[in-house]
Amino acid sequence: MDVSPVRAYFTGLQDRIVGELEGIEGAPFLRDEWERPQGGGGISRLIEDGAVFERGGVNFSHVMGEQMPASATAHRPELAGRHWQALGVSLVLHPRNPYCPTSHMNVRFFVAEKDGEEPVWWFGGGMDLTPYYGFEQDAVHFHRSCRSALEPFGIATYQHFKGWCDRYFFLKHRNEARGIGGIFFDDLNQEGFARCFALTQGVGDHFTAAYLPIIERRRDIAYGERERDFQAYRRGRYVEFNLVWDRGTLFGLQSGGRTESILMSLPPVVKWRYDWKPEPGSEEEKLYTEFLPPRDWV
Repeated sequence: MDVSPVRAYFTGLQDRIVGELEGIEGAPFLRDEWERPQGGGGISRLIEDGAVFERGGVNFSHVMGEQMPASATAHRPELAGRHWQALGVSLVLHPRNPYCPTSHMNVRFFVAEKDGEEPVWWFGGGMDLTPYYGFEQDAVHFHRSCRSALEPFGIATYQHFKGWCDRYFFLKHRNEARGIGGIFFDDLNQEGFARCFALTQGVGDHFTAAYLPIIERRRDIAYGERERDFQAYRRGRYVEFNLVWDRGTLFGLQSGGRTESILMSLPPVVKWRYDWKPEPGSEEEKLYTEFLPPRDWV
């Protein structure tokens, strides 16, 4: 199967997003091209210890192999015995200011082929927001942007993908959402390649409009040690989800992906406390009571 149109879109998307982020940061992102011994490689674009982003990464990868990793065949047993390609763009941005939310976006394509049989392919992706201090204005803006990305594909698509996101980015061991959600989809191959590719492009193309206005609004709010401490505590939830529940992390590690690029999603400063609870009536408690429980923001 010819994946060159998808690859061209993904590499162009990485370049566009990094360009906009460099404009916000006022400094360049590191460019690191890498190869994978088992086949393929990628380009990692990273900033650490920036004025706006304490860590930010925008990765492109195009990897392939002869045998599917166990994490994939457990989910899709029909893939066993096929050679495969996986390509996509994945980004995570951890701002320095606790009033700026962390955000994640991913768009990806997967195809598995076997001589004499039709290829098995699908798209996946989405974007989500993880605030430390909640602002209703930001939550509404982000979700409206997600809805706009999906409007050409039917009025029910946003609600379906929003619900999927709420269920996926959920820490089952804590019975707690990671953030305020967004949209998430996987195994998308219904109604043909062209429609699925266009939907995926819609998600990728709307990310900066969804996220960067929030950064511009919150980046200069004054904060102190209390806010930084709470930010580090809540970042622990991000680490727990990515290492325990995230299918993409597991697939990347099991398929021999580049560890540094896979784990660039983790924040640089994190704290855990034993059985900590926020003060009643505090802004920290408000995150738990008013923002983390799933709700209809639009």
